Amino acid sequence: MAPQERTSCCEQEDDSRQKAVIDNNLSNIDLSGSFINKAFTNDSTDNTSNTTNKISDTINNNGNENEKKPTDFDELLPYVGEFGLYQKMLFLLMIPFAFFVAFVYFSQIFMTIVPEQHWCWVPELANLTVEERRALAIPPKSEGPYSHDRCRMYSADWAAALAQGRTTPDDEWPTIPCAHGWEYNKSDVPYDTIASELDWVCEKDNLPATAQAIFFCGAIVGGLVFGWVADKYGRIPALVGTNLMGFTAGLGTAFCSTFWSFALCRFLVGLAFDNCFTMMYILVLEYVGPKWRTFVANMSIALFFTLAASLLPWIALLADDWRLFAAVTSAPFILALATPWVVPESARWLVSQGKIDKALVIMKKFERINKTKIPDKVLNEFTESSLKTIKESEAESRSYSVLDLFKTPRLRKNAILLIIIWMAISLVFDGHVRNVGSLGLDIFLTFTIASATELPADTFLTAVLDRWGRRWLACGSMVISGIFSLLATAVPVGGPSATLAIMGRFAVNISYNIGLQYAAELLPTVVRAQGVALIHIMGYVASIVAPFVVYLANISQDLPLLILGVLGVMGGLLCLFLPETMDTEMPQTLQDGENFGKDQKFWDNPCFSRKTVDDESPERYTKRASVAHEEPQFIRSVPSAISSRASIRASVRASARGSLRKREVSRKREMV
Repeated sequence: MAPQERTSCCEQEDDSRQKAVIDNNLSNIDLSGSFINKAFTNDSTDNTSNTTNKISDTINNNGNENEKKPTDFDELLPYVGEFGLYQKMLFLLMIPFAFFVAFVYFSQIFMTIVPEQHWCWVPELANLTVEERRALAIPPKSEGPYSHDRCRMYSADWAAALAQGRTTPDDEWPTIPCAHGWEYNKSDVPYDTIASELDWVCEKDNLPATAQAIFFCGAIVGGLVFGWVADKYGRIPALVGTNLMGFTAGLGTAFCSTFWSFALCRFLVGLAFDNCFTMMYILVLEYVGPKWRTFVANMSIALFFTLAASLLPWIALLADDWRLFAAVTSAPFILALATPWVVPESARWLVSQGKIDKALVIMKKFERINKTKIPDKVLNEFTESSLKTIKESEAESRSYSVLDLFKTPRLRKNAILLIIIWMAISLVFDGHVRNVGSLGLDIFLTFTIASATELPADTFLTAVLDRWGRRWLACGSMVISGIFSLLATAVPVGGPSATLAIMGRFAVNISYNIGLQYAAELLPTVVRAQGVALIHIMGYVASIVAPFVVYLANISQDLPLLILGVLGVMGGLLCLFLPETMDTEMPQTLQDGENFGKDQKFWDNPCFSRKTVDDESPERYTKRASVAHEEPQFIRSVPSAISSRASIRASVRASARGSLRKREVSRKREMV
């Protein structure tokens, strides 16, 4: 067993024994010392202590003198560093998992691609040149993008025709479907794929889309299974399991020789899709402070996922064989076996499961690597608060499941909106990814350029997401994507349509990454992994349709872009009905999720914050600039390259102020 500080999933302890175990573990942890942060110096020798006393006095004066103030996990992060050395190490450890999800997602495109130019193979004419065979045996076409029929051939006595020295067909020869397979012009796809090897063309040209749909069916099952594993047994077991599944099924794909064996392997690979990266994505987000979530969430995609996706077509060309390509893109997944030794389990998840002692051991590791210190008082308050929450949960006999998202009105509305919006985003994104072959340009180069749009899109998003907020930016990017998609149908096929379609892809990249972060920030911790998995599962359901939407290009090249354009506009407008999550703490409990955003209004915008009497409401985002109006707790001792919007000082004070206000409002309501 890997050294991940785990206990049995069936472990049941009473309150007294649980507290004794935690106390014993805490006694073995060095909790002495004061908070050390080399980037700041205290205004006084005990400013933090004084501030804590002031907060306690404020609460006691409100009539709750015997009740200790609750401390949540977010309040520990400023003391260990919201993006310290350890968090940066975890950020870099996202690299292999970002590569894995890109390989899982896109590799099938280059395994099933078929050369545009193909025609019936006539073995009796093997001694002729390609042009001579095609001129003699293949019916010409005057309409459409191809000069010859791709699915029919003339039926004739070829030995007699050759003896007569014929180089052109007889008008009286009948035509029949291809009887001996096809031959392919490999100028656009210079290697054998499973589709060209097994002749998935003409009446079988729907098989690549069907295989892709089966892949997403596997993703649905994998999302359910590994989402449950993540919330039941932890993020690390789910992360290792999903990547090992991708490794096994990916290698198995290289040995397929029929459609159904290929479909089975792609179904199993689909089990690994998304979760092979999402679990790591969620885990790292849980360990960074609110001011750094946007950077981690988006730059991990911009740098790592984009690089992997842009390299993938050239890996396919270098492999020069679809079987070798399948093996090369699957073998690295075995590295996931090292995960338990290099990636810590989610401390938030451990706390939610009552394993507070193990969470504190991990936090001590953060202290050691980041060279920081959590004050004893903060740790004690956190432990007592967590024990109280656990006791209350046990008293309620609650076993949380994804169904809890739909039991209260506001949380239900948010969950349903997230599902619908993510389905629209997934379909539009996947449609743009797979539609590159219908744009009239080289698919390898076009795919690389389209994938590279992730970098500027995510860099732009990182710069503005914490200034403009999630709601309006998600809405605007989706609507713009839809408009560009619609415009692409009004210009000639080729360079003009490809340019507009790539701009649509650029815009939907922004929406896609906002959606990934939005769900993780809006759903409560107790069901976050299951909730995110459910939302992504519904995205897979929409993605099942995407290959068939792209397949409509065989009827009309404009149909896919028309559908993607309409869905983009409609999905973007729905984003406005979600609450803003900028500058807020992630909800921990179901009640937190239900209360989230209660005081927000439809037209609220972080760029134009409204002023109200109750401007300390914990459910509404607060402009970071307001932090400067309060008396500072720290004085910066050295210049910092980090902007004031992302500074640790702002994070500490905003977190403390938000938590205090939340508790004060809660107690006032109880008194009323």
